[in-house]
Amino acid sequence: SGEGMTQARQVRRMAGDPLEGLARRIDEARSRTLDWFTSMQAHGEPRGVLRISDHHDIGQWPGMLLPGSYNGINALSLLGDLDGWSETERSGLVDWFERARLPDGRFRIAGMADADVFKKPDRAETWRYIDFHVTNYTLGAIAALDPDRRAELAFAKPLLDPTELGYWLSQRDLRDPWQEGNNIVNLGSFWLLMAQHGDAALKTRVAAAFDQLFAWHDRLQEPSTGFWGVGQLSDPLKLLHAFAGSMHNFHLWYATGRPLPYQDRAIDYCLTLPPAIDSACIDVDAVDVLVHGHALLDYRRPDIERWCLSMLEALLDFQNDDGGFADVSEGVRRQDGWVGGSKEPQGLSNGFATWFRWIAIAMIADLVWPGRWPWRFRRMAGIGYRRQP
Repeated sequence: SGEGMTQARQVRRMAGDPLEGLARRIDEARSRTLDWFTSMQAHGEPRGVLRISDHHDIGQWPGMLLPGSYNGINALSLLGDLDGWSETERSGLVDWFERARLPDGRFRIAGMADADVFKKPDRAETWRYIDFHVTNYTLGAIAALDPDRRAELAFAKPLLDPTELGYWLSQRDLRDPWQEGNNIVNLGSFWLLMAQHGDAALKTRVAAAFDQLFAWHDRLQEPSTGFWGVGQLSDPLKLLHAFAGSMHNFHLWYATGRPLPYQDRAIDYCLTLPPAIDSACIDVDAVDVLVHGHALLDYRRPDIERWCLSMLEALLDFQNDDGGFADVSEGVRRQDGWVGGSKEPQGLSNGFATWFRWIAIAMIADLVWPGRWPWRFRRMAGIGYRRQP
């Protein structure tokens, strides 16, 4: 239990707590990462406009400054580094972000074109996936800089209509639950923002849309795993993808305070995964499920704690010498969906992987040493969000 872990920490501290060595490593890793982000600053741009990696050629791929910056700002916010920024610096960067906003509120990476993007054969679905993703992360960065900034969300309002939403849900392809989990959590995050700033009528529409969305999930969830996805019980890779997609959907239960059905089965699955480096996405997904499970259920807490401590060591060991983190060690990395766009070798430190890996580190650290660091988890549902007590 959490109480048992607290008592064990007190005993270890009296004997020279070996966990203090891990805590010091987190401090050292944080300092090195902050130095790395400083080195990513784009010359001549407002503070916080960041290259995605040292490989990033701004002249060839100026549009990649947007993901470089939203990943970086979300990471710097998590690490508490934005606390010392001036109002002028914050507002200047918000203005810079909003130059990438389309009239209906979507954010888009400059230079992306129809011929160069792909997520699904349906071009509209491809763009919706990309736009939802980029918009969620950009709005998260803006909220970190200016929490009171009201988002323009006209693009997401048509799906509040029950007929439109029903049709859209009927088109979700659970043969690819990883992709669909992103679509769903991003839409839900936009609805939550609408309700936060909307009038009573809009709040009512959002609540009804969530009821419809949760009912769809209830019909299709696999009870033995807690996940969504076709073929997950017959194929280990499909099960892995179902887990990776479903943890996105889970955020909508956390954010609305609803009990998550079969959450214990999801915990069981994650504890079968080795606490070792996979990809930035898979690693943060498993940590997210387990840390939220530890907080919300009295179930296998000692197992979760042991797994997370082993994973924490693996994450810290994976930090690059320059202070950033890579996604994986081999292959080619591209911006999600931009198949004909910027690419770079895997293994390099980049803003996306550095942010994701720090989410995992911070979640584990907050479980093991609650309150020791002032982590600033994202307020919007999606990667980086953590439900607060």
